[in-house]
Amino acid sequence: MTLNRRLFLYFFSTFFLLIAIITFFQYQREKEFRTEQLDQLLTTYNYTIDKFVDNKNRSYQELSELIHVFPDTALRVTLVDLKGNVLYDNSVKKGVVLENHLHRPEIQMANNQKTGKAIRHSATMGIDYYYLAHKFNHYYIRTALPYNLNLSSMLKANMFFLYFMAFVLVMAVFALFFISKNFSDSINRLRIFTQQAEKGEIPDTDIKFPNDELGEISSNIVHLYKRMERTKDEVNKEREKLIKHLLISQEGLGIFSSNKKEILANSHFIQYTNILSDQQSESSDEIFDLPEFDEINQFIHESLQNDQLTRKRIVIEKNGRAFMVRCIVFQDNTFEISINDITVQEHENELKRHLTQNISHELKTPVSSILGYMESILDNPDLDQGRQRLFIERSYQQAQRLSALLHDISTLNKIDEAKRLYEKEDCDIAHVIEEVLYDVHMQIEQRDCKILKNFQPRLPARGNRSLLYSIFRNLIDNALAYAGDNLTIDINCYREDEQYYYFTFSDNGIGISEEHLSKIFERFYRVDKGRSRKLGGTGLGLAIVKNAVLFHKGTISAKSSPSGGLSFVFSLRKT
Repeated sequence: MTLNRRLFLYFFSTFFLLIAIITFFQYQREKEFRTEQLDQLLTTYNYTIDKFVDNKNRSYQELSELIHVFPDTALRVTLVDLKGNVLYDNSVKKGVVLENHLHRPEIQMANNQKTGKAIRHSATMGIDYYYLAHKFNHYYIRTALPYNLNLSSMLKANMFFLYFMAFVLVMAVFALFFISKNFSDSINRLRIFTQQAEKGEIPDTDIKFPNDELGEISSNIVHLYKRMERTKDEVNKEREKLIKHLLISQEGLGIFSSNKKEILANSHFIQYTNILSDQQSESSDEIFDLPEFDEINQFIHESLQNDQLTRKRIVIEKNGRAFMVRCIVFQDNTFEISINDITVQEHENELKRHLTQNISHELKTPVSSILGYMESILDNPDLDQGRQRLFIERSYQQAQRLSALLHDISTLNKIDEAKRLYEKEDCDIAHVIEEVLYDVHMQIEQRDCKILKNFQPRLPARGNRSLLYSIFRNLIDNALAYAGDNLTIDINCYREDEQYYYFTFSDNGIGISEEHLSKIFERFYRVDKGRSRKLGGTGLGLAIVKNAVLFHKGTISAKSSPSGGLSFVFSLRKT
């Protein structure tokens, strides 16, 4: 229901109730006045008859003559003694005996109150009468008039007053409708504007409001809203630019409220906080609990008290890596934390310098072994069959190692040219992990290894299924080969947002020292070179893992677990 109708109904109901009350009371007063006039007339007749009969001791014949003088020709007069016997009734023939009237309603009322009246049907005359009776010293005198249409009309109130009040009500309806319409016109136009604003359909032209105080207020509201919308659009554009910059930035960026609650954080920041933390953190807020951040916490506390725009920079070294941490506190008491891995560029440069040397060295070892065994066989034609077979088997093993090495190098080269050689498709990371675990279940059973699967049954993403398989297969192969006995592997998808899944791959094995953590993703890097070659590793497994993660727009790092063993922290983009 519109405001106009509500206002109209409210005022109309109030006015109608007032008119109805006035009309009802006036109508009742008019009826009482008419009845009172009739009672006064009949009372005059009763007292005139009493004086005529009592004072002069008149006969009933003379009384009849007196009654004929009264202007009401239909007047009925009855004299009843105090015992109820009818002494005289001008409406019946002489000699007719009427029944006792002591129990007539008007007589009973007169007996108690000196005056009684009633409207009832007369058993004697067979018609309705309006009776009025008075009790005198020796008898009752009752006068009555037939209660016919004329008398009924006389007792009714004057209808002119009702017609007048009805006319006033109709005029009030028109007046109230006009007043409520004018009053609600500004509000209706403002309501239409708010509906358009809610749908984003704000008209370019100004809305015309009535030239009154309410119209002026409505016009100011519209102008303020349009100004606020323009400001909001400008702020949203700047905010969108800032968020895009934040998300695509190569440094870890996080924005926090004054009580150190995360407002916004990009994927690099989430990764770096888990590398710096000794435990898996589900929220970036937990970074402020680290002892390495005590200096940052003190700086934030002092800056919030000073209410100034200030900056702080520290360097944190942990798990074989160095991070540059910057903090900026803004005037609105929010602050920004940025984390940069300052060891990455140096490692990349070192990789480029040694890549050619490493490839040459890794290829030279199996080729030299094969050449040595073949040369021994060729130079010694009389060599016994058992010895020849041993040399051939070892040559075959070195050839297999050389083939695996070339395959891994080929895989890394393909990843470098990922856009052209690898296509993305809809896949389920959880299903890929289960497939890897199925393929290596024999090795897992032989090593009596325990696998902890802490991830959802479905992890839908758009990526390359082959590279996703390589990530988890190489991590499991690496753990089975080097982590030691009584092994427990925990595959945990500990967090996700609209763009990324965040994983940890942890084991409780022997682990590695911190000096190797920053280098294990380098191509051909080996923690224990002799043991790695003995177990048949190519030195490229973790390099493939890192590049496959980078293909999926994620990051990966390694850290030592507090309870022992090695933990890989990495992210994978959903699309």
